[in-house]
Amino acid sequence: MGTLLVARHGETTWNRDGRIQGWAPSRLTDRGQKQATALGAWLDDRYDVDRVLASDLRRTRETAAAADDGYGGLPDRAFDTDWRERGFGIMQGLYADELLDEFPDHDPDASVISLDATPEGGEGIPTFRGRVESGWDRAIATTDTGETTLVVTHGGVIKVLLAKLTDSDPDAALAKSSQPNCAVNEIRLDGDSPELVNEEMTGWRTFLD
Repeated sequence: MGTLLVARHGETTWNRDGRIQGWAPSRLTDRGQKQATALGAWLDDRYDVDRVLASDLRRTRETAAAADDGYGGLPDRAFDTDWRERGFGIMQGLYADELLDEFPDHDPDASVISLDATPEGGEGIPTFRGRVESGWDRAIATTDTGETTLVVTHGGVIKVLLAKLTDSDPDAALAKSSQPNCAVNEIRLDGDSPELVNEEMTGWRTFLD
């Protein structure tokens, strides 16, 4: 039986300002750096991480590096484009209100990740889901019995995974708000039936002033 720990990246300026990030090379804020370092210390108290997989975008790379500082030396990291957030093409960088002006039929209370339209130069929802599930299948296949893999990824990706694990409506899952920055989800890999055993863990926040 193996374990997957799936964590969202730390806060970025674009998170804070309500801009659509997609694949933008946005950086962590000072708070995001502290969140990621505290996450690493929290993980160090509870898990023996054998390997780290992460999205190759800047905010996840920075989160993995800062978590390494808190952990005291995480294993070598591998970066994979399948763990990226949904690509938003020409909409990248817009504020949510600007997107709603362009797509007035989109529910203003729903996450922009759930937008039905395929942005120019971006990804439609089926393509996004398929990519994430490809990364998921590969992570499961390469996590051996007794191993713990840490995945550092994005809010939209986590929504896709949780819908799959809980057999929930995937469209409804995408419409929800993202988990807090650096929240962690623990998944037990037991044969053909992975099980979500802990969701949206944020105990690391006790490490912050």
